[in-house]
Amino acid sequence: MEQTKKTSELADTALKAINDVKNELHEISIKNPELGYQEKFAHKLLTDYLQGKGFKVTRSAFGLETAFVAEFQSKAGRGRVVSFNSEFDALPGIGHACGHNLIAISGVGAAIGLKAVLEKSNIEGTVRLYGTPAEEKAGDGGKIKLVNAGAYNDVDVSMMVHPTSNAHGAFLPCIAVQEAEIIYHGRASHAAGLNALDAMVLAYDNIGLLRQQIPPTDRIHGIITDGGQAPNVIPEKTTGTFLVRGKTMKDLEDLRQRVQKCFEAAALATGTTLDIKWKDAAQNVNINERLAERYEYYITKQFGIKFPSRAEQNNYFGASTDEGNVTHLVPGIHPMYDIFPDPPAINHQRAFADAAKTDKAHEETIKALSGIALVGLDFLVDAGFAQQVKESFAKSIAES
Repeated sequence: MEQTKKTSELADTALKAINDVKNELHEISIKNPELGYQEKFAHKLLTDYLQGKGFKVTRSAFGLETAFVAEFQSKAGRGRVVSFNSEFDALPGIGHACGHNLIAISGVGAAIGLKAVLEKSNIEGTVRLYGTPAEEKAGDGGKIKLVNAGAYNDVDVSMMVHPTSNAHGAFLPCIAVQEAEIIYHGRASHAAGLNALDAMVLAYDNIGLLRQQIPPTDRIHGIITDGGQAPNVIPEKTTGTFLVRGKTMKDLEDLRQRVQKCFEAAALATGTTLDIKWKDAAQNVNINERLAERYEYYITKQFGIKFPSRAEQNNYFGASTDEGNVTHLVPGIHPMYDIFPDPPAINHQRAFADAAKTDKAHEETIKALSGIALVGLDFLVDAGFAQQVKESFAKSIAES
């Protein structure tokens, strides 16, 4: 793909605007980790900054206290709507070990880049940034609630980037996940009765055995959140939280039925009763091929980064994200980029939280956010590309 002189100049405008604020972005990269739906510091910091940069900001958007929307519309007209997402919640006990401090500023930076183009040209278009809380809450994730509230109904594309290690690309898979909250009810006594802890342990063992019989792309994991109150009293109630993951929603649904039977069998064997609540699923990311190809083109062109082949990327293990739900509603991508942790670390480790604070991580974040900003620019100015994106999306939905 060759840029025209005009589009090249517009790209330079976007990249300059990003470069002009890169030190500010580093400064506001979240230093106060907060858990999902408690991100009050991040909410105020980011919304104040965006308002100061000339965005129209809606705080506590769509009924979520720590969600927000920041928007800028061209004087030439609304045009197509390009949206970005900023996550900013942390993990319990280990802070920003998934790099959401970097995801926060990546959405901000990309939005600032597109805003500069819309301010300085006669292009029709709108750039919108969503502040999306509680991504780490799986079935209770902020984007799921935003989707259900209609937040993305008038959006044309949705993009975000995610830091990781030893992986770089726009075709890296993110698989579907669904959370189950389970409760076993027994009967308490001194030495006999119906042991709710036995039921929970048996369910855990059942799932361990099931793992041998599922595809390597599927995952099941969980914790016992309440195992009883005293060792000399047979537990009458135990609780647990489990996550079930599948490569696609169909894979997830098939596995969920098998996991459900593991829970039910444990209740039957122990004479206890089972309450189970399945939360909303975070869907697999529906990667838009045209957007992904264009992202990799720009990252290679601007920064010389070489990507693994698409086939190689597809072999990477996929995490899960509520961005998947957005990408089944509108065309989207969720590229991942390497922040080169030193010492080596992976997401959800304490050392990754340390790596996400480094100058190197910030430098790689600027590259990644520049990529989605340039893809968004092409979507605004190139009607042919925008149509290709929409056709690719329609095809993917029809085949899912």
